[in-house]
Amino acid sequence: MPSKHYLETSARYFLVLVTLTLALFASSLSVAQDTDSVAISPVMQGMQVARDLIEEDLGSRMRLRRWRFFEDNWSSTASLNLYGAYGIDSCVDEVPLHDKRTHILFGWTYIFTTTSGAEHQARVSYDLADSVICSDVRVPPQYAPPPVAETAPEEGETEQSQIIASTANVGGFALGGHITGLDGAAISAMKSAGMTWVKKQVRHGVSDGRDIIAQAHGQGFKVLLGALGDKNQLANNFESYVAEFAKYVAFLASNGADAIEVWNEPNIDREWPNGQVSGASYTRLLAAAYNAIKAANPSTIVISGAPAPTGFYGAAGCAAAGCNDDHFMRQMAQAGAANYMDCVGVHYNAGTSPPNSTTGANVDGWHYSWYLPSMMNVYHGAFPSKPLCFTELGYLSGEGLGSLPGGFAWASNTSLSEHAAWLGGAVSLARASGYVNMIIVWNVNFTNFGADPMAGYAIIRPGGGCPACDTLRTAMGG
Repeated sequence: MPSKHYLETSARYFLVLVTLTLALFASSLSVAQDTDSVAISPVMQGMQVARDLIEEDLGSRMRLRRWRFFEDNWSSTASLNLYGAYGIDSCVDEVPLHDKRTHILFGWTYIFTTTSGAEHQARVSYDLADSVICSDVRVPPQYAPPPVAETAPEEGETEQSQIIASTANVGGFALGGHITGLDGAAISAMKSAGMTWVKKQVRHGVSDGRDIIAQAHGQGFKVLLGALGDKNQLANNFESYVAEFAKYVAFLASNGADAIEVWNEPNIDREWPNGQVSGASYTRLLAAAYNAIKAANPSTIVISGAPAPTGFYGAAGCAAAGCNDDHFMRQMAQAGAANYMDCVGVHYNAGTSPPNSTTGANVDGWHYSWYLPSMMNVYHGAFPSKPLCFTELGYLSGEGLGSLPGGFAWASNTSLSEHAAWLGGAVSLARASGYVNMIIVWNVNFTNFGADPMAGYAIIRPGGGCPACDTLRTAMGG
């Protein structure tokens, strides 16, 4: 017969066993309930969609160390500034701008970190119907820690919030000319017209500008360099090429450029990658260039790249091949471009009426780009706190040269006397505005007159005369 001690001990063991069994059962029930909860959690369902998408792309399973998610807004200004576009596809470099799904604006962003340290990022819409793999891994801007001004940006990144102070003098009004070369005839004509600035375009990988800087400074002119880049390199690796281009313009500043125009007509695919044209995308390059220039020489004037004046893209404002310049300027303003320029670059070269007119151009329909006052209003309205710098302003006349080609037939009735009078009138109008600080006349001495009739804009005409030199000198008070 078992002893009383044995029975009490057995009873205690039985009680413990029952307790453990019940605890395990409760735990199993809890796990099962949690699993059911996980199964219906939209966040977890979105995570699985994102994970499946990435693993399908990799062709293998990810062994995860951790994963994170963010409720994301792909229509925010911060997101536009970071990616240069709206919508779920804005983080995908391979999707052209015109193909991005700009109507899908909200969802989750997932970042997966594998046991090997690799990171992958994907986006999933709230309804789980749409998803993409991002080209780069970035914390959404509204969740990213605020930047510290003293901290240098990560290599290959453009930190737009870091703004180097400018000491550039952009007061008063200055007149200059765009040259093909600074020979004796050009020097004489420019000084006769009251010009104190020379503009020349230089290209990354081709020219460092030192020759024209030395030559112009030797003649008492200040120098504006129009810095051009390679749109193909920009298309292939945006961040890497932006960093390279920033080094280039910094070199121009350190070599003595008095002003730099950052790029040329970035609103059209002749100058910017097709499918990637946007004011926000350009502002990312402008910000990097500005800070690099100011670090090299804070007194160098930074002028934003003047867009091509156009209304070609209709009511939509943008297409794969480009953007209307007013639309592009608004995109720049929304992206914070005013922080990264001393002066707003403007081109005006399609006038067929006196510079103070707002109607009556010899063209079909009406567009602000045919008239100097409306051009000034559009650009000043986009950046009211910044002066305007016309880095190209010209009138076209074929008189003394021949018939204008078809694409420029709109200027067929412009006489040489009108060409001279209107240039002088444009300078007078700009000086009186109080917000135009520079006009670079397009052009001084180009001689080619073909499909692009540049000689028709030149102030030095065949035979060496310069009718516009007198009107410009008068407009400058000489």
